[in-house]
Amino acid sequence: MKNGKNPFSVVNRIGMKLTILFAIIILVSEILTFTATIVIGFLTGGTSNTVQVVVSVAASFLVGSTLAFVISNTVLKPLSELVKATRKVTNGDFNIHLEMKYSRLSLKELRELIHDFNEMTEELRNTELFRKDFISNFSHEFKTPLVSIRGFARQLYEGGLTPEQQKEFSKIILDETEYLSVLSQNTLLMTNLENKDIITEKTDFSLDEQLRNCMIRLEPQWLAKNIDIDMELDEIRYYWNASMLAHVWNNLFDNAVKFTPEGGSIRVTLGRKDGLIVATVTDSGCGIPEEAIPHIFEKFYQADTSHATKGNGLGLSLVKKIVELCEGDIYVSSEVGKGTTFTIELRDRK
Repeated sequence: MKNGKNPFSVVNRIGMKLTILFAIIILVSEILTFTATIVIGFLTGGTSNTVQVVVSVAASFLVGSTLAFVISNTVLKPLSELVKATRKVTNGDFNIHLEMKYSRLSLKELRELIHDFNEMTEELRNTELFRKDFISNFSHEFKTPLVSIRGFARQLYEGGLTPEQQKEFSKIILDETEYLSVLSQNTLLMTNLENKDIITEKTDFSLDEQLRNCMIRLEPQWLAKNIDIDMELDEIRYYWNASMLAHVWNNLFDNAVKFTPEGGSIRVTLGRKDGLIVATVTDSGCGIPEEAIPHIFEKFYQADTSHATKGNGLGLSLVKKIVELCEGDIYVSSEVGKGTTFTIELRDRK
């Protein structure tokens, strides 16, 4: 639960209060029976035992029925509805929401239990929607290149192509298989990160050197586009999982090179500011439309709806998740036609 309550402790408190309540009912009934017997005997000056017993039983029945009605409407009825709703959830129906119509009369613990149940079903509902959306998007991203590979492979198999066509079709097949490989790796990594709370394999490493190495890895791509690279990096040591953090720079640099036109520029800075380690990646690319910026960290989202630039829509989702695991923040500012800047703030662990 979001509020961190233990549902079992709430149930235990409800059970204890019900036990105390039933004990009080029995005690009150006994007291009323005894009191009624004394009062009747005093008023009637010795009425028969039969009359005393009848009146005592009637008084006990009246009190017991009243208390039973109160308990039924304040505890048992909402608890019964909660049980029915729980059975629906176990059958896969997450569109359940219990109304708090008993909130003024019910036990505080029961109100908390109903509130937690509603939070649980909401989280399950959101998870189910995400699962279906993820499967749909992944299937689409996976199916499209497979169709392309099959089509071009069939043409190569049937023959009758010029050497230039054979080379072109083979290159397309290689590109699509590389895309599928990256998609599979990113999906697996994202799945692992979603279930990871404790980061292992932490080491002390040079953060500025890591940024340089990640940029050098892309040297063939930015040299081919004659992109000017400017890196202004302070010497900074950092303690974390180096290979995991490298995914952040690899994805940001890859995007910067991908979306920067020929003859453009990319600037990378690294330094300390206000107790934080701050890294920026700025490119002179096409920029991101303003309406797309709130969504760029969503899984499988691609601001380039034309898909003119190849991507699987998982890169920035991975970046954000890793930065969050670092207890850091990531920000983006962009202007269409002028470029984009990503700013990453990490806790200074010196």
